[in-house]
Amino acid sequence: MRPLKIGDKTFDLDKQTIVMGVLNVTPDSFSDGGRYFSVDDAVDHAITMVKDGADIIDIGGESTRPGAATV
Repeated sequence: MRPLKIGDKTFDLDKQTIVMGVLNVTPDSFSDGGRYFSVDDAVDHAITMVKDGADIIDIGGESTRPGAATV
């Protein structure tokens, strides 16, 4: 498999497993109830996930709830 390059980092998925942290920043997130809606809370949580071993962070910025407003 070809290495995965994200920004200035390269991941060789044949040799390592990468951990993805998920950060939902919508006020109606079903998984965290909008806990990280403020910028400060979101940044703090992303930093915590990296300290806990996340290699990449997936930022959820648009709700998938039925009837949610489009961003």
